[in-house]
Amino acid sequence: MWNEEGYIVTNYHVVQQANIVTVTLQNGSSYEAVPVGLDPDKDLAVLKIDAPGMKLSPVRLGDSSLLEVGRKVIAIGNPFGLDTTMTVGVVSALGREIDSVSRRKIRDVIQTDAAINPGNSGGPLLNSLGQLVGVNTAIYSPSGASSGIGFAIPVNTVKRIIPELITYGRVQTPILGIIQIPQPDYYRDLWGIEGVIVLDVVQGTDPERLGMRGLQRVQRGRIQLGDVIFEIDGQAVSNEDDYADIMEQHKPGDMLEVRTRRDNRTMEYNIELKASPDR
Repeated sequence: MWNEEGYIVTNYHVVQQANIVTVTLQNGSSYEAVPVGLDPDKDLAVLKIDAPGMKLSPVRLGDSSLLEVGRKVIAIGNPFGLDTTMTVGVVSALGREIDSVSRRKIRDVIQTDAAINPGNSGGPLLNSLGQLVGVNTAIYSPSGASSGIGFAIPVNTVKRIIPELITYGRVQTPILGIIQIPQPDYYRDLWGIEGVIVLDVVQGTDPERLGMRGLQRVQRGRIQLGDVIFEIDGQAVSNEDDYADIMEQHKPGDMLEVRTRRDNRTMEYNIELKASPDR
């Protein structure tokens, strides 16, 4: 339970294909929930229940940046349909990466040996003070059952995303004004490069105005590389995950210094981020 207004946080993959979602509270009362916001890139979803007359008790939020390897954590969920099961473990590692359902990397993930099984997804990972430090999301197991390696999305990531899902229904990531190439890994390997390959620029944005260049077809149909972004505001950009992580840290109107490679030269652009168009 995120707040007293009836907003509930879970994993995107838990509700992804659901026609009806039912939420059961600690007192046994059940309510139909409606989806409010979804973020497949971070495997998070917000639901809302209407429970008039019920005093809802939201979870207390912790600070995942204070976690250390070896600290005690508690996972709560409904593994195999067994309601409100609690398992105890420790933080096994920090800063892990896992793939979301959209194949985007989820970074800074918490690894724990607290038993996490199918049915724990979307449940809380708590510290010894009972504060939320993560949202249980995945296990690593050849058998599908707990093998002592579970993962949770850190609460600091959750705290950044959930208010946007509640307000807008999606994450309001700004845009730089470029169009990225499909199948980028294939083309990076083909050309032996790192960075984000600019396929084209968006009309009316700073990249167009400043002369950033996408792919071009030249003599005999050969494709010529344009700009390849390798650094944004001093942060290295090796691929689209790096690029997306940087965009998520900013808002429309922010100015970014973007460095690219083009024709064996380094190009520099000062670009103002724009609001993402409604989807």
